[in-house]
Amino acid sequence: MVLTVEYALEVSQAVFGLALAPFLVGFVRWVKARLQNRRGAPPWQLYYELAKLFGKEVVVSREASWLFYFAPYVVFASTLAAAFLVPLLFAPLPFDGLGDLLAVVYLLMLGTFFLALAGLDPGTAFGGMGSSREMTVAAIAEPTIAVAIFSLAIGTGSTNLGRMVTLTLDNPATAISPGHLLAFAALFIVALAETGRLPVDNPATHLELTMIHEAMILEYSGRYLALIEWAAALKFMIFLSLLANLFLPWGVATDFSPVTISAAVVAFLLKVGCLGLLIAFTETHVAKLRLFRVPELLGVSFVLALLAVTSSLLLK
Repeated sequence: MVLTVEYALEVSQAVFGLALAPFLVGFVRWVKARLQNRRGAPPWQLYYELAKLFGKEVVVSREASWLFYFAPYVVFASTLAAAFLVPLLFAPLPFDGLGDLLAVVYLLMLGTFFLALAGLDPGTAFGGMGSSREMTVAAIAEPTIAVAIFSLAIGTGSTNLGRMVTLTLDNPATAISPGHLLAFAALFIVALAETGRLPVDNPATHLELTMIHEAMILEYSGRYLALIEWAAALKFMIFLSLLANLFLPWGVATDFSPVTISAAVVAFLLKVGCLGLLIAFTETHVAKLRLFRVPELLGVSFVLALLAVTSSLLLK
């Protein structure tokens, strides 16, 4: 009976993240508009856009192969699978045994890989440009994710994300260690790159010379585009959840009483809301980097992750 309840909570946690992800993206957009003295669309605007896309006709290039049709489902499914392994509200949970840090990184990379292939498949110039740029970013960003979170694993003795959260709750002093702070900075930079945010990419532009993510999905429409946009919002939620719960795990429910679960929901909303405000403030005050400067920024994040591992080893 207890195991059934745990599985139900695991599924409800993933559904909660899936439902909240579009609102979080809309919230960041709305805050950015307010910081720029604009009215902006309401935070729930993305729900209307997704509903409209699901109802629209799909238009596909004659040059596209089966890969073009298949990629949106792989991108969405792999991102949703990663959401099951990331502690959003509860830790630990049964699905923790199915995957750890490396599984989350590989699942996210799987979606990136298929999206890059889909960008190349129709043979358009913009798609190929966006795919090549995306893989350049991913080649540096994905290892940084693993190294940054691995620095936390050194202190906890496990690469299981749920176990990292519970052990940090048991030993709160580790949350303010130099290794944790360096890893947080590295993962924050990578989160901006992986989710297509400034200064690496601009999610609000369609300028040919600057776009990365948007260039790969220019040929998509209808339900295919809706799945990709929803997966992108969920990926944004996953990265903010990693930043919030691995480095500041207070509020994560370790038992299943109604009061604890309610507190976990409130704490999670507050933490990701504060991170969303930080990202909106950052994007308002920085300009997009020129493309050849992006590897330099990601190189800095990788060095920070290595320093976090070194610090964790020395202070262990």
